[in-house]
Amino acid sequence: MRYPQAADHPAIARLPVSDRQVLASLFDIHTIAPGTHIIREGDRDRVLYLVLDGVADVLRGRVDVGRVVAGQHFGELALVGERPRAASVIAAQSLCLAQMSAEQFDQLTVDHPDVAVRFIRSLLRGVGDRLEAMTDGVGALLSTNLLRRRTSLDVRVDGEPRTVVVGTLARDLLPAEVDGNLVVAAALDRQAVSLLTPITSECELAPVTTGSWEGRRIYRGSLALLLLEAARQCAPGIQIRVDYSLGFAQRIYVRGNGGDFATLARKLDARMRDIAEAAKPIRLESWAVDEALDKFAELGERGTVELLRTWRQRTVLLVALGDTYALYKSPLLPTTGMLRGFEIAADADGLLLVYGPNCSAPGRDGGGLVVSDARAAARQTRELTRHHDRWLEILGVSTVGEFNSMCLRGDVAALINVAEGFHEKMVGRIADEIRGNIDRIKIVSISGPSASGKTTFIKRLMVQLQVNGVQPVSVSLDDYYLDRAATPRDENGDYDYEAVEALRLDLLHDHVERLLNGEPVQTAHFDFKKGKSHPNGGPRLSMESSAVLLLEGIHGLNPRMLPPALHDRAFRIFVCPLAQLPIDAASRIHASDIRLLRRIVRDRHHRATPTADTIRRWPSVRSGERRHIYPFQDNADAIFDSSLIYELSVLKVYAERYLMEVPRTSPEYLTAWRLLALTDSFVTIYPDHVPPTSILREFLGGSGFEY
Repeated sequence: MRYPQAADHPAIARLPVSDRQVLASLFDIHTIAPGTHIIREGDRDRVLYLVLDGVADVLRGRVDVGRVVAGQHFGELALVGERPRAASVIAAQSLCLAQMSAEQFDQLTVDHPDVAVRFIRSLLRGVGDRLEAMTDGVGALLSTNLLRRRTSLDVRVDGEPRTVVVGTLARDLLPAEVDGNLVVAAALDRQAVSLLTPITSECELAPVTTGSWEGRRIYRGSLALLLLEAARQCAPGIQIRVDYSLGFAQRIYVRGNGGDFATLARKLDARMRDIAEAAKPIRLESWAVDEALDKFAELGERGTVELLRTWRQRTVLLVALGDTYALYKSPLLPTTGMLRGFEIAADADGLLLVYGPNCSAPGRDGGGLVVSDARAAARQTRELTRHHDRWLEILGVSTVGEFNSMCLRGDVAALINVAEGFHEKMVGRIADEIRGNIDRIKIVSISGPSASGKTTFIKRLMVQLQVNGVQPVSVSLDDYYLDRAATPRDENGDYDYEAVEALRLDLLHDHVERLLNGEPVQTAHFDFKKGKSHPNGGPRLSMESSAVLLLEGIHGLNPRMLPPALHDRAFRIFVCPLAQLPIDAASRIHASDIRLLRRIVRDRHHRATPTADTIRRWPSVRSGERRHIYPFQDNADAIFDSSLIYELSVLKVYAERYLMEVPRTSPEYLTAWRLLALTDSFVTIYPDHVPPTSILREFLGGSGFEY
């Protein structure tokens, strides 16, 4: 936050207008260069400083005891006494300061004694805020039951060595923003923790920002808690919980509202903004499990109660805002005052919490998406998940806790059989639709993001097509890459294999047209090891009149994959795990986490790829999906939801070990630690129960299909 002039600083801005006018005339504005000593320990100068912009470090001896930032002040005791300065203050970056000398303050007490009294009270309020923060740090330190024999610690803050007082809060050592992205948590030895975490041992500390996917999750989780507290205050009796993620927005499930979503949206949006403006604390509390069980039973959150019944510790961490509680799954923001980019909008059957792709305000210049985009995405997601939700409701499994309870009752085999049967029925329906339109459909184009299960889906679809008397002929788009030297590059100068321009579209079009005309074709092959394209190096294929051509690859839904004359002859299928269970009212499993765990298990289990490498590449994979797959998913004629309700319980058998292999010194440990906590929420199911035709076998091994 920046303050253009002294009168805008909180210490003055909270006073009456007449007081502000008097005080503003007494302050001198100065710009201070980084590294400059503003105050030296032991000096006896008598000057008050208001920080209008920038950051300064406070040191006592060689020990870093904290920071002062824009909106704070220091040196106020010099106005009322002549004690030597207790600490040094050094500009950490360019500073803008408003200064008032003791002589000027003395004159103020003579000319405007009432103004001086009110000003001193305002300054004391700022001192009180600092003391409260210090108390929080000491309290947090005491709660760890750690008695330190040292008063200072050597730490590395974003790579720079510093000496700090034991119990210093993480937020006092980190900037408020990095490259315009809000700092939402701290990476303490590569583990995400709250900004209110006290430093109790030597460590490495770095900011977690909304510029990272982990930081955006923290921001969105804080928004969800804010939404639930706003609903508790202004819409009691209405059941609200977060629903499926849309990437830049969240669907909100509502029950008991009578269908008037527009009015509810306005009320919730206004109350959320009020709570955010009030900068209410978001607390982390440790509860005995039996007390937490009683609390969530009182709140009517059956799924959370069932989850706590399988809790292995005697205590459970909860996050709290006002009188709203949720299970702790990752750190949240320390205060609602940091939540500034969101909007609540009405939708057809509920609400939307819109926050933009980088948690910026919806509709804001620079990439924020408008509400209409969120409504369009919500309609599509609703259509894709409704069948899955319906059969889960029939099973009586609507949360992770209820799923665990069903497993513990001995119903694992039934859960797996029903989930796999649901998949088989969906594959059969898609095959039936293709067979029913075989006079028109000659191309089946299949696409989906990484680890969606496309390969096994294609195998199962081919079987169902053959059952229907349709002969499938398969061609992979991966065999139509350009030579590596001719591959386009991305903004970082790396080869962009996911760009549609990386494919030999002219050759692909020629081969497709000839195959559909009944000609035999020597298809292409790409040598990934050498990066060379062989236009006629693939198998020789031909198509009978009863055959269909299966095209598989990430660009399968892109209209450019086919000559315009063949667009009407294509049937396009989008494959992705979509429907996931809620953990509690404030959080649910993300489909992207399921895909990442699938990929970690497959790559480590079958390709000996280190888990850290898989996690490191994941943001780039997701970026490519957003550019090349999701923009075209509306072109799909059919959707196959490849999610399996039980899969995280099975993946856990392998994933726990593979995630533990990520070194604590690795930047990827941040994600590995979070995923470990996620798998810990599920009862373990051993893979012996998984049938050989399951999508899950593509990642575990032991499939009945050859890949």
